[in-house]
Amino acid sequence: MKQLLPLIAAMGLALSMGMGVAHAAEGAKTAQQSKMATCNADAAGKKGDERKAFMKDCLSAKPAAAAAPAAKPSCDQAAADKKLAGAAKASFLKKCMADAK
Repeated sequence: MKQLLPLIAAMGLALSMGMGVAHAAEGAKTAQQSKMATCNADAAGKKGDERKAFMKDCLSAKPAAAAAPAAKPSCDQAAADKKLAGAAKASFLKKCMADAK
């Protein structure tokens, strides 16, 4: 019994150290997790089928080319100038971004 207690204590220490490493690894996001967070933030305000379609397109999209980020502000500005909102804005932005490529 006296020999068993130090062994159990050593195993507990080893397990707790292993858990610390696992928690540290959880802190770093993978590329897919980052993409999911970005798409989820962009989908704010969308509901139902509209949100589902947006998330599908967003998550399956390839990384944007260098020209696309430059076009985004002008598309956003054009949508704001036209006072678009909701599905009309999403549709306009999608077409505007496609035309910019």
